[in-house]
Amino acid sequence: MDFIEKKLRIENTDTLTLFGYNDSNLRLLENHFDATITVRGNNVLVRGDAAEVRTIEKVLNELQFIIRRAGSLTTNDVLTVMDLVGSKKTVHKEVSGDTERAAAIASIIPGGTPRMQESDENILYLAQGETIKARTPTQKLYFEKVRTNDIVFGIGPAGTGKTYLAVAMALALLRNREVSRMILSRPAVDAGESLGFLPGDYMEKVDPYLRPLTDALAEMVTSDKLKSMMEKRIVEVTPLAYMRGRTFNNSVIILDEAQNATATQMKMFLTRMGRNSKLIITGDITQIDLPRRTDSGLVQIQEVLKGIQGIAFVYFDKGDVVRHRLVAEIIDAYERYGQRQEERREARYEAKKEQTANGGPQENAAVEGTSTLTDSTPMN
Repeated sequence: MDFIEKKLRIENTDTLTLFGYNDSNLRLLENHFDATITVRGNNVLVRGDAAEVRTIEKVLNELQFIIRRAGSLTTNDVLTVMDLVGSKKTVHKEVSGDTERAAAIASIIPGGTPRMQESDENILYLAQGETIKARTPTQKLYFEKVRTNDIVFGIGPAGTGKTYLAVAMALALLRNREVSRMILSRPAVDAGESLGFLPGDYMEKVDPYLRPLTDALAEMVTSDKLKSMMEKRIVEVTPLAYMRGRTFNNSVIILDEAQNATATQMKMFLTRMGRNSKLIITGDITQIDLPRRTDSGLVQIQEVLKGIQGIAFVYFDKGDVVRHRLVAEIIDAYERYGQRQEERREARYEAKKEQTANGGPQENAAVEGTSTLTDSTPMN
């Protein structure tokens, strides 16, 4: 991918009108594109993929044209131009006023933008030149359920794309302005060992637990863009324990490793949901790190929320694994081992049950010992 840095200068256009009050129009541009946009007075510095930098330059030129001809710029103008720019046609027409604005915008031929719509079929997100799409029937179902439901649970083994696709879909919702924030969370639970005291500040302490989420983000968003989004709190990564008492409106919230959330934590998380928000919960119930399997809120919630409209459960299996081919074989081997162990437990249980029913050896020995003692006791 060809990354470039380009300096643009805004001339003969009021920057307040162009970028909006409190930079509202600038934020729309930043959320729509992966490239980083920095404004200093009349100078604009754009860093990112070469093709996207050129597109941003074209969008800014078209927006300036609309301001010069119509005298103002609306939020709808910005959204429409960003959605339609992509062809060689421009909006340059001798126009003025609202009617002319509509005609100018209408002259742009639609171009492609990543949207969570049926017309995109299986494409979830376009990330740094790479197309992220649903590859298996279950992944396609996952995409469809997230599109049509407000709460979706993705349950299945490692390597099936549950978290990766959830992050991609969340970024698509954010880019399409269907939500304004993305919250990523995980329970801070050690995987079978105690890490003890971790040095550093708050973020450094929780970073090992949240790293898989930020890794997924880093593959889809440039480092500069991700840093900017996190500084502006458009993207927030937080441990599950720190979500109590908060309400998330107009947001998409992802809970990863949900099998390690207790029933109380799961209830707390689900009730953080505010207006115009979506929840995506992912987990693998075969890798529970809590003291007891029954403590897992993900195990319990399948029964609690069953049949509620607007809530969907999607179950992945080893056939959906998209990592190294050995991952699927490892999962399959563990399943076979678990099945053999279960069969042995059942066999031992049945043997013990039959032994008890027939008056097992220990019981017979006890009876015989009693009889011998009785027989040898002298008569008075």
